[in-house]
Amino acid sequence: MKRILFLTSALLLLICQPSLRAQNVDGSGYDYTGKELNTITTAVPFLLVAPDSRAGALGDMGVATSADVNSQHHNPAKYVFNKNKFGISVSYSPWLRKLVNDINMLYLSTYFKITENDALSFSLRYFSLGDINFTDINGEDMGTQKPNEFSIDLGYSRKLIDELSIAITPRFIYSNLTAGQYVEGVETNAGLAGAADVSLFYEQDFPFKKSNMSSTLRAGLNISNIGNKISYSSGTMRRDFLPTNLKLGVSYTIDFDEHNSLMAGVEVNKLLVPTNPQYAKDSTGHYIVDAKGDYVILAGKDPDVSVAKGIFQSFGDAPGGSLEEFYEVNWSFGLEYSYRNLLFVRAGYFFEHPTKGNRQFITLGAGIHYSIFGLDVAYLFTVDQHHPLENTLRFSLTFDFASFDKQEIRTQGRVQMN
Repeated sequence: MKRILFLTSALLLLICQPSLRAQNVDGSGYDYTGKELNTITTAVPFLLVAPDSRAGALGDMGVATSADVNSQHHNPAKYVFNKNKFGISVSYSPWLRKLVNDINMLYLSTYFKITENDALSFSLRYFSLGDINFTDINGEDMGTQKPNEFSIDLGYSRKLIDELSIAITPRFIYSNLTAGQYVEGVETNAGLAGAADVSLFYEQDFPFKKSNMSSTLRAGLNISNIGNKISYSSGTMRRDFLPTNLKLGVSYTIDFDEHNSLMAGVEVNKLLVPTNPQYAKDSTGHYIVDAKGDYVILAGKDPDVSVAKGIFQSFGDAPGGSLEEFYEVNWSFGLEYSYRNLLFVRAGYFFEHPTKGNRQFITLGAGIHYSIFGLDVAYLFTVDQHHPLENTLRFSLTFDFASFDKQEIRTQGRVQMN
C-alpha cells in the first residue's frame, strides 16, 4: 500500500497551532524542568492566528481594544462602535520563516455600518502551506502539491444599549492538506466545517473632573469557532475538534489631551476542547485496555465526546486538576500610544505555559494613519531564540471612510491633517 509524506503536512500543522511540543499517546511527556507536558491539539489551528498588525503588535490582544477595520477576527461586536461608516483592510504575514520560506497568510476584512446601531462585516482568511512533495512508501515521487486552508465569515453586530453590543458571525471552513492523495489505501479529502462566533463588547467614557483629560473603559468577550468536528477521510471515523476558543479582555485608555493618548490592556484565551487524559499502564509499561478495547483512563476524562459536551467539559477535565486548568489559559498584555490618531507605537507580550505549548514572545509595532489610509507593521521576537515563530512580521493596509460622499471624504482628510 502507498502512503504519502503526510507527516510533513502534519508537522507544519502542529507547528502552526498552539501546541508547539510533541507528546506521547497519552498526551504527556517531560520538559527540561521535569514538569508534565500535556498540550491540546485541534484541527485548522490557523483560525487562532491573529492576522492583523495592530493585534500582532499588542501580543495578539484584540478582543477589548478600540474598534477598527480588523475587528472581525477578535470581536465583531466592536464594529458598531466604529466612528466611520465603511472600511476595508488587507493583511499579509510570511509565516514560520525560521523553517521554510513559502508559508504565507493573507487576510481580507471589511465592514459597513447600516445604521448607528447595526453593522455588517465580512472577512476572508487564506493560509498557504507552500509546496509539499508527496511520495509513496518506497520513496517514489507522487508529485508536488500546494496544501491550503481558508475560511469565510459574515458577521452582524448590533448595539443592545449605548454601551453594550453583541455580534453573531457564521463561518465556512475549508482545509485541504493532502490534495486527494491516498494514505495506507484510504483516499483523503478536503475537510469542511461550519462554525460561528458569539461576541460581546462594552465601551464607556469617563471624563476627569476639573481636567481636560478623559478615559475610556472597554471590555470584550468572544467565543469563536463553535462548530462541527472535521474529518479528512471518508474511510475513517476519526473526526477532530475545531479550535473553539474563549477570549476575555479589558482595556483602559487615557486621553491626556486632544493629541496624546495611552491604552493598556490584558486578555486571556482558553481552548474549549477536551484535554488529553492520562491513561493507565501495567507493570510492563503497556497501556491497559477495557473489555471494549479502549484505553483505561487513570486521570482526566474521555476526550471522545460531542462538541457541546467538550466545551463544558474543557473547564474541568485536565488530569492535573485545577492547576493544570489554570495552565491552559494564555495571557496577552498590550500597550498602545497614539499621537493625534496619526502615529501609533505599540508593544505587547504573550505567555503560554511551558507544559501547554511554551509560546512566549514580545511584540513591537507602529502605525501611520493619514486621512482615510492606514499602514501598520508588527514584529515578533520570542523568548526562546530557536522558536519557529521568531522574527515573524505582519503588515496591514487599511482604508476607513466616514462616508461614501466624495466631498465628505475630502473633508475627512482635511480634518485629520489639521
